[in-house]
Amino acid sequence: MVVEKNAPLQPWNTFGIAARAQTLVRVRSVSDLLTVLADAQLAQAPKFVLGGGSNIILTGDVKPVVLKMEIKGLRLVEETAKAWIVEAGAGEVWNDCVAWTLAQGFPGLENLALIPGTVGASPVQNIGAYGVELQDRFETLDALDLLTGQTFTLDAAQCGFGYRDSVFKHAPAGGQEVGDLPRGMGLAGRAVITHVRFRLPKPWKPVLGYLDLERRRVEAGVENPSAQQIYDWICDIRRAKLPDPAVVGNAGSFFKNPTVSPDQCADIIAREPKIVHYPMPDGSIKLAAGWLIDACGWKGKSIGKAGVYEKQALVLVNRGHGADSVTGGEVMTLAKAIQTSVYERFGIRLEPEPVVV
Repeated sequence: MVVEKNAPLQPWNTFGIAARAQTLVRVRSVSDLLTVLADAQLAQAPKFVLGGGSNIILTGDVKPVVLKMEIKGLRLVEETAKAWIVEAGAGEVWNDCVAWTLAQGFPGLENLALIPGTVGASPVQNIGAYGVELQDRFETLDALDLLTGQTFTLDAAQCGFGYRDSVFKHAPAGGQEVGDLPRGMGLAGRAVITHVRFRLPKPWKPVLGYLDLERRRVEAGVENPSAQQIYDWICDIRRAKLPDPAVVGNAGSFFKNPTVSPDQCADIIAREPKIVHYPMPDGSIKLAAGWLIDACGWKGKSIGKAGVYEKQALVLVNRGHGADSVTGGEVMTLAKAIQTSVYERFGIRLEPEPVVV
């Protein structure tokens, strides 16, 4: 276990916001977590779990003990006639995991290519892109109870997956026990994910429903693309639309795509015929948050050093550099101004995706 005091966090959040952790622990094994809980001082302190830092906005220095998850490992757990079961350590870079599965001949995660962050964060956010969500490929996960030191395993039902949601984003109710976890129990701040297993179904079937993907397939003249081709296309599409955090600080998509009823959608379409919308299986309609923000004129605009990306209005970016970086306060001021504009024009409240710390 490696413990760092007054540790800089600017290298560990993709927005590039300058902040410090009073105490940062590099967690490279489950035993490291148990050592933290055995330490009288560390055990009593509040904890903040940090993966790739791709989904957080730091508004100041972090007082809780930062558990920087660096547990590695990729392996095939089981192969059956119906699926490959693959396990990854929580500290693995997500896209490295996707690329590894394809290289090993285990397709199924290709639509989730190039999503920033670590494997351990993927169930927390129930990440999704191009017609596939994490829950569609999820088997189980292992986690550790930060209160008792107990390790436990959760299946999909116990994770309570929703749109960019899971039990790991909700605070636990008082007195709840982690053992025999009831459906929907909150685990935010209570548990830390150590390993995740994915079920990659056989026979593999491509998911090609999105317009950008279909356009790529037609341009390439490929009737039946391989998983690797889909992966490559999605990487190209994402790179063309989204800024590289190594070059321009950002946290990816900043707002969730809102859902409305068919009647609400019809009312908006009557006023805004070009609004981008998608019907959902439950009968609701998903609206493209980026389109709403763009329609309000925010693309390319800035408040302080926080800006809206010129190529995709859903992405907020850091227009500062190094010590002159954007602050978390500037990012949230811009976010709130955008929320106000969208609500005043469309009557829709946008909800941020990143965790504000």
